[in-house]
This record gives sequence, structure tokens and C-alpha cells, in this order.
Amino acid sequence: MIEASVSSARPLPTTSPVTRRTTTVRLRPRFEGSNICTWIGFKHVNYLVEEAVLEHFRRGGWAAGKLYETYGLCLDIVDINARILSATHIDDDVTAQVVPEEQPVDGEVALSVTLHVDGPTPVKTVAAKVRVALRVDPRGGGAAPIPAPAEPFAVDRIDRTALVQVPVAAAPPATAEDGDALLATLTGHSNAYGWKWRVPYFYCHFTERLQMSGYLRLMEEAVDLFLEDRGISIKRLLDEQDWIPVVPQNSVSMLEEVGMEEELYTVLTVENVFKRLTYTARMDCYVLRDGVPVHTATGRITHGYAKIESRHDWSLAEFDDRMIRGLNGQQG
Repeated sequence: MIEASVSSARPLPTTSPVTRRTTTVRLRPRFEGSNICTWIGFKHVNYLVEEAVLEHFRRGGWAAGKLYETYGLCLDIVDINARILSATHIDDDVTAQVVPEEQPVDGEVALSVTLHVDGPTPVKTVAAKVRVALRVDPRGGGAAPIPAPAEPFAVDRIDRTALVQVPVAAAPPATAEDGDALLATLTGHSNAYGWKWRVPYFYCHFTERLQMSGYLRLMEEAVDLFLEDRGISIKRLLDEQDWIPVVPQNSVSMLEEVGMEEELYTVLTVENVFKRLTYTARMDCYVLRDGVPVHTATGRITHGYAKIESRHDWSLAEFDDRMIRGLNGQQG
């Protein structure tokens, strides 16, 4: 549910309201995200952040549809870092506030987004940082000239390798004979799991490019496959111990573009386990182009486990020995 919108028929304003004004909007979680009991998973929490950002641009006169159809500018969320402070449930009314940084950062629109669950005493549930770029679409032609306020954010290609600090351990080899060799190198000397995946059209936007929500879905799948590989699958722990993963923090940074039907090599690496309460894993994604691995995205996700007490309540679980063995690279 979105409280209000701005007609995309209006021309772009001559100033940059998306970098100066605060937006407050009411939202509802999507039913799809209510996977366990009535709790909303981290991916759909990020979707609420994304919806708030899109509405911020609409109310500033920079609606995504208008930017694309008139000026050939693709609104791309290229960086998201979210702290989840409290649970969101399926029927919650959520108030989102989007606050722009005083100045653009690295040629991108930088925003802070907070979510509160409404009630007699509103509860802050999410604090997120988001970066947005306007990628020029060369398809079709006939676009109107890019207005001056949008020019600082317009890029011919998403290439953020110089902006994002990537761990040295995530650096790929200079060359690889094939995808299997690449995965073997990336996972051979670390506590990691990797797989190859063909990018389908329904993970893309603006006709042909993998979008941020696609990476969030990949991150969710990466964790699922990793846990199954270690013998501590989500279904197994749910059946045997009433445990379910919870996510207090996650981030994804795009580095390079990925096109529809390219083969993406995703690696999930466990970086640390904290006091038998949480573990943090890093996700890195690559494409292989002419034998050269290209690092396209990096991100992190922190998990704890909740023991389901009832249809509404849960408590934080302490990792048992089986979980510790699995997270450290042994079969659970």
C-alpha cells in the first residue's frame, strides 16, 4: 500500500528535490515475504526499503517510469545496507522515512531510510543506507536531453569497482579456463560454497540487466544452498529443533553490470561465528568474460537463529555443536 503518488506526466523539476527533501510514506509488507509464521523475511524487508526509495523519487518529480520513458535513464539501486532492529509482521502498517544526504556521494544519490511499525508506540524496525545511480539506456534512441539536475547521477555503465572496498580474500584469479575452474579456485581454500547460475529475464529490469532485488534473492538462495550442503538445512533444523534463521544485518554492493542469460558464479563464504549467537557470511558474484573473471557484486549477511515458541513469539537460540561444525566447514 502506497499512500500517495506523483503523476509521471509532469516534467522533471529544474532543481534536485530528491537530494534535498525528506519523504514519509506508509507501506505494507507483501504476502510473499511471510514465509515463517507471520514474520517478514529480510529480502522483503529490503523490498519495503526499495518501495520507499521509489516513492521518494516519485514525490520529487523523478518517477522511475518518467526518467526511463522520456530521458532514457534507468533508476538503479546500486547499494543497500540494512540493519533489521525488530520483526515486521504481515499485517503491519509500516511508516518509511527517506532522508537524502546533504550532498551526493561519489556521483550517486545517497539516502537514509528508516522503517517504523505503526501502533500506540511506533517501533523502529529498520535502518538502511541506499545509493542510487541513473544509468543511461542506449536502446531505442529518441530520448529527450537529460535535464541538468539529473546529469551528475547519469552514467553510461554501472562500474563501481573504484568505489566499493572489496575484501582481499574475495579477489578472483586473473584468468580461468572455465566456470568450474573459477569456482574451484574461489572455494578451494576457504570456508565457502559456490554454484553457477544462468540469469533469467525475471531477475532483470530495464529490459536486460540484473537488478538489486535479484541480488537479494540470490543472497537468500546462497544461504539456503550453503546450509543444505553442510547438513544443517533450514527444513531439517525447523523439523528437529523449531529453529529458523533471523537476519539482523545485510548488505549488497553492485560492482559491475550483469546481463540477461549470462552465467553468474556465486560464492558464499563464512567469515566469522560470534559467541554461538550469530554468524556472518560474505556473498561474491562473478561472470566469466573471455576467460577473465569479472567481480560483479559483493555483500554480507549476518544470521542468528530463532526458536519458534508460538505462532507469534520466538526466542534467540544458542548454536549447538552441530551448527558450529556445519558453519566451520564440517557436515552437521
